[in-house]
Amino acid sequence: MRLPSPILSAVLGLLAASAVAAGPQVEVFKSPYCGCCGKWVEHLRAHGFEVKTRDVADVPGQRRALGMSEAYASCHTARVGGYLIEGHVPAADVRRLLAERPAAIGLAVPSMPPGSPGMEGPRTVPFETLRVNADGTAVVFARH
Repeated sequence: MRLPSPILSAVLGLLAASAVAAGPQVEVFKSPYCGCCGKWVEHLRAHGFEVKTRDVADVPGQRRALGMSEAYASCHTARVGGYLIEGHVPAADVRRLLAERPAAIGLAVPSMPPGSPGMEGPRTVPFETLRVNADGTAVVFARH
């Protein structure tokens, strides 16, 4: 059965609007046993990202396979918009990366700084989000 043109247009419009409303799609590679990774996923979802998690047995191996250096390692690695995101990167930094589209591998917050998204608690320390370049070097992208 063929839908009348006005109905088809309305359905297609709703589908397009829902795809836009869903926000950028993020694929997160994490350990099934890491609670802070789950909290970071919640942070991204709360900021409008659509997140798909992949529990992996070997996060460092997955990180290497994706192309992120161990020098910037944290507890999870993600892919979004052709970039890699390593660790507890704030959602605002991911959005800025996607808006600016620099020539880079992606962003990283090495280690697990207290107070970063997913690592909230009574103690907070200043931390930096790094832009990781294709040659493996990094520059400060944002200070928090």
